[in-house]
Amino acid sequence: MQVRSRIHLNLPRIRELTDAAVAALEKTAEEVHTDVEQAQVMPRDTGNMQNESTFLDFSRSDKGIVRMVTATPYVRRLYYHPEYHFQTHENPYAKGKWLEDWEPGGRRDGFAAEAFKEFYRREADV
Repeated sequence: MQVRSRIHLNLPRIRELTDAAVAALEKTAEEVHTDVEQAQVMPRDTGNMQNESTFLDFSRSDKGIVRMVTATPYVRRLYYHPEYHFQTHENPYAKGKWLEDWEPGGRRDGFAAEAFKEFYRREADV
């Protein structure tokens, strides 16, 4: 018995889907960043850390990597010491390890995956 198969790849469509995934990833990162700000969980005194010093790094989004960066010298100390008594007059839910809610097992677990799925659906037109 002899079997033959022929595969034709639709390379333009594959490129469209890849580009859609990158765009969806970037939009998902923006959505998570907005959600973190709206949840009011970052410690805040002057607003510098949350507003001016926290940004998204899209430089490697084509490789599937987007980072939320907080570029202050004291962010590590605040993040990894939840025992600190954080002021809550600006952000009432301020705490250390403020991104835990968006990690697996956290209160907002699945938020990023659902956002990505919706953005990808729109971007890929599927």
